[in-house]
Amino acid sequence: MTDRQNRVGSKFGGGGVSSAQQSERERKERLRELALETIDLAKDPYLMRNHLGTYECKLCLTLHTNEANYLSHTQGKKHQAGLARRAAMEAKLARQKGETDVMMPLKSSLQSARSATKVKIGRPGYEVSKSRDPQSKERCLTFELHYPELDDPLNRQPRHRFMSAYEQRVETPPDRNYQYLLIACDPYETVAFKIPNEPINRGEGKFVTNWDTTGKVFTLTLHLLESQSKPQE
Repeated sequence: MTDRQNRVGSKFGGGGVSSAQQSERERKERLRELALETIDLAKDPYLMRNHLGTYECKLCLTLHTNEANYLSHTQGKKHQAGLARRAAMEAKLARQKGETDVMMPLKSSLQSARSATKVKIGRPGYEVSKSRDPQSKERCLTFELHYPELDDPLNRQPRHRFMSAYEQRVETPPDRNYQYLLIACDPYETVAFKIPNEPINRGEGKFVTNWDTTGKVFTLTLHLLESQSKPQE
């Protein structure tokens, strides 16, 4: 306890006058003692001591000079509101997890049934031809892939996309002078073609794909732009 009786300027036996700072200090001390009875700082998941020796509240993202200041913060409206929001969020996630756990056996059985019937056929047969456009002098590449064992060509059409050298993990180190054209059609394996990393002319008639559902042949034709040329309108 603070000795107010023998303070300078106070009368003997009068107890002295408590300043506002002293009252605030005593209030925080009382809050700290009350909080220590209900809060174990060693088990507080939101208390973190940083490299500067101060304390941080990970829930409210606030900084505190000592444990007493942090304990006083935990009794405030901001921290209590944060705890309420956290509890509500955890309850919502628990309900969603319960619903997911109920659906997991059904999903796993469906996936196992699909994987049992899905058998990879292998790589499709393909042909690659190179030419040059007689008018624009652009280099032209034509890819022709054959999927003779595809069971449902009306609903299964080959898809394509371009991949940069830094995205692939087959050739190391990556060569930025090249890019990759990927063509996929399940249950066949995905095939990739290494082509120059140059702009592709996507003007009319310059980038064409065709899927022959009868012959089960997929054709893709593209034109590579020269550095000084521009796509035709």
